[in-house]
Amino acid sequence: MSESHPDSRPAPQAESVAGDAAEFKPPVAGFQGTPEEVERQWFEQIYRGRGDTMPQLTWRAVLMGSVLGGVLSLTNLYIGLKAGWGFGVAITACILSYAIWTSLHAAGLVRTRMTILENNCMQSTASAAGYSTGGTLISAFAAYILLHGEGLAWPLTLAWVFFLAVLGVTMAIPMKRQMINVEQLRFPSGIAAAETLQALHSHGAKGLRAAKALGIAGLVAAVDKFWAEGLALVNAKWEAFSSAALIAKLQQNLLGTKAYALWQGRTMVFSWDFIFVAAGALTGLRVCVTMFISATLCWGVFVPWLQGRGLIAQAGGFRETVQWTLWGGTACMVSAGILSFLMQWRTIARAFRSLGRVLTRQPAGAVQDPMEAIETPFSWFAIGQLVALVALAWLAHVSFGMPVWQSVLAVVLSFFLAVVACRVTGETDTTPVGAMGKVTQLTFGAINPGNVNVNLMAANITAGAATSSADLLVDLKSGYLLGANPRKQFLAQFSGIFVGTLVTVTAFTFMTRDPSVIGNDAFPAPAAQTWAAVAEALGKGLEALEPVKQQSILWGALVGVACTLLPVAFPKRAKYFPSAAAAGLAWVFHWYYSLLFFAGAVIGAAVQRKSPKAAEEFTFPVASGIIAGGSLMGVVLVFVQVLKGGN
Repeated sequence: MSESHPDSRPAPQAESVAGDAAEFKPPVAGFQGTPEEVERQWFEQIYRGRGDTMPQLTWRAVLMGSVLGGVLSLTNLYIGLKAGWGFGVAITACILSYAIWTSLHAAGLVRTRMTILENNCMQSTASAAGYSTGGTLISAFAAYILLHGEGLAWPLTLAWVFFLAVLGVTMAIPMKRQMINVEQLRFPSGIAAAETLQALHSHGAKGLRAAKALGIAGLVAAVDKFWAEGLALVNAKWEAFSSAALIAKLQQNLLGTKAYALWQGRTMVFSWDFIFVAAGALTGLRVCVTMFISATLCWGVFVPWLQGRGLIAQAGGFRETVQWTLWGGTACMVSAGILSFLMQWRTIARAFRSLGRVLTRQPAGAVQDPMEAIETPFSWFAIGQLVALVALAWLAHVSFGMPVWQSVLAVVLSFFLAVVACRVTGETDTTPVGAMGKVTQLTFGAINPGNVNVNLMAANITAGAATSSADLLVDLKSGYLLGANPRKQFLAQFSGIFVGTLVTVTAFTFMTRDPSVIGNDAFPAPAAQTWAAVAEALGKGLEALEPVKQQSILWGALVGVACTLLPVAFPKRAKYFPSAAAAGLAWVFHWYYSLLFFAGAVIGAAVQRKSPKAAEEFTFPVASGIIAGGSLMGVVLVFVQVLKGGN
């Protein structure tokens, strides 16, 4: 790191930093001209006077980002195992970091506030720690538990996740200059992070209000989660007074014992979890309405039909029932994901054309180019890819008997699919991780039929690399807009994967000490259910499945195709058509999740309509606070339960 101490180079005083931030305008519209002219304009107009003079990669930024990212990684791990959802942590980390460091400065405990570029490096570190390392745990590794009834050893999981993150982070290096500098793809989440940082540093009072709202919401959600699930851990007699027990008793009194048992067997009883209300407020009405309708059709129509035919018991519970419902939901998500991916053939073609331009770029030193001194060297890409390839090939061979050439194929395939994933993210703000993984699963299902482990882990490599590389480019986009040094920002991102890997893998291993919690009421793990279903189908063959499951796959695939094609055929009415991802996901988790998502979306829409300014300022921090507070308390309660021998 270039700055070994937060005060090792002169930093502007707080007032001047705020003034500079108020005057600075991120170049969201981009620049015009040839690639050389575009890069020169950015270097002279944005980078000079900011990235070359302002502290950014400092120890305090990296340490703060590592701590916040490590903590927030637990929230994504928890909600991912609960609902298969994942939320970026960068903006939440920015708000928290700004509030914490401003408070420390006001109390006289630190000499200077963080600069906007320090905060940018901090959010890159936090993003890597909190988002880039956990996705593979809630999908492939949880799917392994579903298929085998046990998880992989902690050292093996740690090595897999770390080297996957190295592969993905370094994979983005050759794409950054072409996609961000030259083509200036939008990467909307990167723009949002840059604008959030700009607002925090130019309007400090607004940032502190957002932080206060986030903190209060988090505290309320933590207390609420403890009331629902924590009282019994303090005293077994107190469980009768928990919110979960009181809600269950109320429903039993209203419905009657027999009716309540019937609805409980269909997993359609109501339960409360503040996290999903907040998630619905962030997700929006279209997705949440789709989710609620689809879940009601699944658990209120399809499941009773299965019970009526004697295929599942009247009181089978969630774990048994979801083994029948997941096939239609998985087929819907997979068909929609792959079709959406193929329909973006123009984007795919542009991705490979840009890859060609990257690979034919003149080597450093051929011409005097000031950008070469601040961009991440291509040699770092080569070293990272080689180290990750060797490590993953060895791990796959030793652990699963995967031939080395297949590991090499998986990494090569990952690179080309990551190129596409990064471009799709840049143009649409959506990373097609599911589609990337399924393409690899289908490929290895043909190459190595019947080998479920190879199928899972090969797809794990692809999806993990795509997630990490796209996440890095989103962060680099925000740094580009703020005038950051891209090489220093890359180092910040790379630093985050160490803490993120250690925290998420340790927490995941601890939380799944009893493997039966995966796929059960505690952690439905929808993403893992999908991965496991595809691996199982490719391993055994569709003909080995019961006729009802085969029909579910057919109808689910048709629904996924329809949901994908309708918005294309009728673009003016696109917002009224259902979301394929939401429709499929609803068949893999509890019905009441969809109800809470829907309630949150309605509340969010109502606040937006009544007070747009308040919604713009407080919806994200309040919802993020609820998700963080509730998830962290949930993780703590799981840890306590395991330590007490409850699992």
